[in-house]
Amino acid sequence: MVLRGYVILLVIFSLSLTAQNSKIPKIIQIRQAGGSTQDQEKFPGANILFKTPNKRVKLFHEGALIESDKAYFYSKNNYFRAMGDVIFTQGDSLQMTCNTIEYDGKTKTAIAIGNVDLKKSDMTLKTEKLNLDRVNDKAFYNTKGIVVDSASTLTSQRGTYFMAENKYRFTSDVTILNPKYIVNSEQLDYFTELKQAYLYGNSKIKGENYTIFCERGFYDMQREKGIFKENATLYYDDKIIKGDSLYFESEHDYASASKNVSIVDSLNNSIITGHYAEIFKAKDSAIITRRAMAINIVDQDSLFIHADTLVATGPQEKRILRGYYDVRILKSDIRGRSDSLYLDQSIGLTKLLSRPLTNQQEQIFTEADRNGANPVLWFGESQMSGDKIFLLSDLVTRKLDSLKITGNIFIIEKDTLSVDGYQQIKGGILNGAFKEGRLDNIVITKNTEMVYYLYNDEDLQLIGIDKTTCSALQMNFNDGQIENITFLVSPNGDVYPEEELPLNDRTLKGFIWRITEKPETIEDLFDEKDREDQFPEILGLKFPEEESKNK
Repeated sequence: MVLRGYVILLVIFSLSLTAQNSKIPKIIQIRQAGGSTQDQEKFPGANILFKTPNKRVKLFHEGALIESDKAYFYSKNNYFRAMGDVIFTQGDSLQMTCNTIEYDGKTKTAIAIGNVDLKKSDMTLKTEKLNLDRVNDKAFYNTKGIVVDSASTLTSQRGTYFMAENKYRFTSDVTILNPKYIVNSEQLDYFTELKQAYLYGNSKIKGENYTIFCERGFYDMQREKGIFKENATLYYDDKIIKGDSLYFESEHDYASASKNVSIVDSLNNSIITGHYAEIFKAKDSAIITRRAMAINIVDQDSLFIHADTLVATGPQEKRILRGYYDVRILKSDIRGRSDSLYLDQSIGLTKLLSRPLTNQQEQIFTEADRNGANPVLWFGESQMSGDKIFLLSDLVTRKLDSLKITGNIFIIEKDTLSVDGYQQIKGGILNGAFKEGRLDNIVITKNTEMVYYLYNDEDLQLIGIDKTTCSALQMNFNDGQIENITFLVSPNGDVYPEEELPLNDRTLKGFIWRITEKPETIEDLFDEKDREDQFPEILGLKFPEEESKNK
């Protein structure tokens, strides 16, 4: 029993000695030298090794071979300083040349000075002074460094090379020169084998037809694609694209953005915002969803358009904007709503369209239901709806020029002097004209019907309610309200005293007052679904230090 305990203690002691010995630095070996001398007055404790025509100085330490013309070797300190065409070789993977090198065998660190050239299979680093830490497998410099690989040239004022990870960290005035692009950054982590870079701080990538700004990003330099965050902006095909996250892929002429997205088109004086966008450069198109809104400048006024999805297509000079599902419009003098929208600024045309009814809806919808599904506009206090609404703008002044509504025309205006009275006109076709950008007059034709409240001009007492049918009539507007009505063809109707006309007969068939749909503010353009915080970050990206923290 005593013997077994002794054996165990002996094994433990032996293992302890082995562990301690493994931590003791090995002595630097002199592999070769042409000759040796000493000068204790100038270099106390040093063996001065020098070359001959046939032999250079070679020192070896734990896998590293250092060749030079001359070396001052301090064996007691396990240290040397070598100079003259120095070549530092570590296995088959690393070779470095310089004018002078100082090497400490205790800490396995070196300082290379003068024309430092570090080579690995996939890249070369040039600088004037390089600190080498063999224990932690890294090298760092505080003088200008130039890294050249198969595709690019990278320069910076300071940098660290992590040899085990094949990664550089450039930390000052970083520039990457590539035949296809230029990268500038405050700090950049570059993985040499993967040709991938992580950007930190103010960064810029300028390609042949794009420029990217960000404060954080990832860029695959071989494929020219990446993800960019924090004040990320993409200048692309004469558009300015911003978002909390941007994704870009040059090869496929594609970009996408998520959260707080904006696309600015300076040529067409427009901006589109939302929370997710895709841009297809080759097709001259962009798709924006999730709280999507377009802002166009019309007659020196902002026209706001919201839809579930906005699609912009065509080149700059022929840009077409389409809105799908629950379109809402807001301008200082116009409000509107429709299922879809078509806007072509090159010809000054805007269309508001309804969604085609299903077979079941065709069978069960009343006329009021149909009118309630049609596009609607409000000009001041007048509500106008129909199957299709067309607005035309003057191409020179960009002011609204004319209005056309086809099919199931219905105009309603609240009578301000009665409690529940409404001025109403129905018809088949409406043509309107604008004056100085404001609706001036309209002409309604085909099966025209009217209900109109008549008042005495002197005391504003109700004279009666006019119910008339005719083939055509004209209305003039003043400040967004109906000013007068003129029948263009012999009318057929009567003026009824209020007490003789039942309430049910005071509205035309299909009447529906849609005032609750009228947007009055920008926030009214969005519904509850739009206001919900339902926009998680679509593009996720882990940076190297974040990954290490999570491990």
